[in-house]
Amino acid sequence: QVQVVESGGGLVQPGGSLSLSCAASGFTFSESAMSWYRQAPGKERELVASITSAGDSRNYADSVKGRFTISRDNAKNTVSLQMNSLKPEDTAVYYCKAGFIKNFRWNEYWGQGTQVTVSS
Repeated sequence: QVQVVESGGGLVQPGGSLSLSCAASGFTFSESAMSWYRQAPGKERELVASITSAGDSRNYADSVKGRFTISRDNAKNTVSLQMNSLKPEDTAVYYCKAGFIKNFRWNEYWGQGTQVTVSS
């Protein structure tokens, strides 16, 4: 079955760094676009970063551009989010999402999320 599992969340001080990882299985990872979303308490879930299936194009939210880097390793079926210069407003649950075509329809699968807390 399809599985999307995030890891790497935790507590970090402002200005620090953290790396999140997402392990996927149950589908052809190399044909799936991957994205990271986040949701803070009382706020809407927002797209943080996305990467194409081949890893040749990436997009970032303005709020994280220059600080976060999304990457993927199709040989290991993983996608990562390197977060630098973290700010308290980056505190949120971070979710990994896979998107791909199956049976002529667009399918999306979400991970359970991992908590990132930026605080002194």
